[in-house]
Amino acid sequence: MQQHRIIVLGAGYTGAIAAGRLARRLHRDEVAITLVNAEPDFVERVRMHQLAAGQDLRPRPLREMLAGTGVVLKLATVTGVDVEGRTVTVEPDGGTGADPAATEQLPYDTLVYALGSGWDDGGVPGAAEHAHQIASRPGALRLRERLAGPDAAQPVVVVGGGLTGLEAATELAETRPDLAVALVARGALGDWLSEKGRRHLRKVVDGLGITVHEQTVVTRVEADRVITGDGRDIPSAVTVWTTGFAVHPLARATALETTATGRIVVDDSMRSVSHPDVYVVGDAALATGPGGKPLRMSCASGTPAAWHAADVIAARLTGGGLPASKIRYYNQCVSLGRSEGLIQFVTADDRAVDAALTGRLAAFYKELVCKGAVWGVANPTLGLPARRRRIADAAPRTDRTATGTPA
Repeated sequence: MQQHRIIVLGAGYTGAIAAGRLARRLHRDEVAITLVNAEPDFVERVRMHQLAAGQDLRPRPLREMLAGTGVVLKLATVTGVDVEGRTVTVEPDGGTGADPAATEQLPYDTLVYALGSGWDDGGVPGAAEHAHQIASRPGALRLRERLAGPDAAQPVVVVGGGLTGLEAATELAETRPDLAVALVARGALGDWLSEKGRRHLRKVVDGLGITVHEQTVVTRVEADRVITGDGRDIPSAVTVWTTGFAVHPLARATALETTATGRIVVDDSMRSVSHPDVYVVGDAALATGPGGKPLRMSCASGTPAAWHAADVIAARLTGGGLPASKIRYYNQCVSLGRSEGLIQFVTADDRAVDAALTGRLAAFYKELVCKGAVWGVANPTLGLPARRRRIADAAPRTDRTATGTPA
């Protein structure tokens, strides 16, 4: 019997968790699991605001985190996915095309697509040219370097009043009190939070001396300012853009069914609705959650989706019963610097309730969540004993029939 080839694209939180969980669910002699990633280290994306503010993060080599799992790490950039021919094209040179001979075609039987997302400039003029982003480690490092320059003590404007914007603005203001930090929010400050959450957020922001521009839309970014929809100029030596995320453009170039924004449409098992041998986890997936709402781009959605997808794949290959999806929300965790935090408890479909945890206890809680997320990558079965199962004799080597319908 030939090994069933599983390729996982992307070693962020969701991809690394899915690969490790599959390795602990299936026998090594029956499956070959390859995790493709462009970088050798695991990136704690939820800490990029800390990195940008000048704090050092502990290196986390993926080979060490995956040691003993049987997962093969392939350092390469994914440049193409042929979902009809079931192959992935990768370039070990970083995807520059400098050495065409180094391009490889990796065949798969089951694909887990976890390439995630990057920053989204929203098409705002000047944003791509003049603004910084912290959706990636290179972006956070560039911002860190810019803020460390000799003319650093100048106005910094964070555009975006969501979780990323709040964490960036408060982290910068706390770490660098010499900076004049401003936050531009399209709506009211923390308008999705409970009353208690909004009060605490306002208290922290005011205490850090952050200037807040509420109900404000940025329509243009220039080298030394941002221009708002009502014609105002806000001085900005450094602009940080945190208005949202855009998924990796690769999916649109495939035959996978995607939305207008490029997210891959999946069912409640995280399986592509158009190609049943492809599973999608993380920001790239458009999945329906509680209340019929699309799951938001976050670790809170991606991590349980990765667990679920891995368990579904293992069940289908071994002939076991399919697990029911239990993806739901419990809270939104916001760091407001190193000594302050906000834990907003929410309903299953992500609506704020009255309960919220604030202050140092909330900061400690958020730190535990960040550490737990990393621990979960190295322990994808949540510390439970591995329960490896044999692939069923009747299981097809590929997960579709010759006509392209689910097997």
